Amino acid sequence: MTRSRMLMVAAMAAVVGAGYWYYSTRNATSGGTAKVPPPVPVTVAQANLGDVPVLLDVVGRAEAYESVTLKSRLDGQVAAVPYTEGQHVRQGEVLVQLDAGDFDARLLQAEANLARNEALMAKARADVTRYLALQGRGFVSEEKVNELRTAEAAAAATLKADQAAVELARRQISYTTIRAPFAGVVGARLVFPGSAVKINDTALAVVNRIRPLYVTFSVPEKHLPRLRKAISSGEMRADVTIPGDREQRFEATVRFIDNTVDTATGTILMKALLENREEKLTPGQFLNVSMSLDTLAKAVVVPAEAVQQGPEGNFLFVVRPDNTVEPRKIEVQASYRGLAAIGKGVAAGETVVTDGQLRLTPGALVQARPAQQKTE
Repeated sequence: MTRSRMLMVAAMAAVVGAGYWYYSTRNATSGGTAKVPPPVPVTVAQANLGDVPVLLDVVGRAEAYESVTLKSRLDGQVAAVPYTEGQHVRQGEVLVQLDAGDFDARLLQAEANLARNEALMAKARADVTRYLALQGRGFVSEEKVNELRTAEAAAAATLKADQAAVELARRQISYTTIRAPFAGVVGARLVFPGSAVKINDTALAVVNRIRPLYVTFSVPEKHLPRLRKAISSGEMRADVTIPGDREQRFEATVRFIDNTVDTATGTILMKALLENREEKLTPGQFLNVSMSLDTLAKAVVVPAEAVQQGPEGNFLFVVRPDNTVEPRKIEVQASYRGLAAIGKGVAAGETVVTDGQLRLTPGALVQARPAQQKTE
């Protein structure tokens, strides 16, 4: 019994020793052959020197160069609307014709009153002449002559009033014809034959001049010093595009900076003049406006996709000579056509990562391949 127990204890000790040796050997083997993480494949590009314009991009609206809502200068009724909706009109072209019957009658009445008072004026003048002759011969008194002179002056005043009434009646007749004040495009019909109109109340037609037109936009007040400097140095140009269509570009000239900053938004109103010869733009249309405020000469530029956003701001990964990466905090001064101008953090000639940043950590080993050249 004792011998069997001793044999069992010896067997158990042998099993435990074998297990200990196995695990010790395995741990020693695994520690000596630890796997090194493979290099991370990334796309890289070189930081270079270049001139980068500092652009200000804002959203604006097209605005008619001239716009007017035509209203009647007298009460009346519409007789005819000879224009077609949306047509181009010349300056002076008839747009709305009001019924002029009442005003023709008023003109005849005013002309009749004028003719009557012209006759009375002629009689008063003749009476004064005749009584002056009689006074010289002692047949009438000075008082009677003065009375006739007063009558002549009153007749002259009445005659002027009648002349003014005739002129007013003629002007009112001219007001029954509403004409285009300038060449442009007329909008939708607002009145129809038979419509009653009130003086300075009823809108009859809207005419917009769209060649040229203005592009109106607002810019933050912090850009005012650069804007004024750019305008004072010469003609300031603006690049205008339609949202969603970058192929069509229009060139405009900045013509106006408002004299007051909007205290509610901290922006200032500006306008640029655009020729719009082909009438591709319409008043009220949203537009993208880009202006060059300055040019950064010999700035360090990298592809814009190299710039990453982090908790502490912009950064990028720089590839060191041993093919490991180092994160660098940078300052982006401007962006232009896929390039970013770096103020500090990267020097010209250094290699930066443009793709594959999500798998990178500080000191990670990378397998770099150059970025493909972009063709415009």
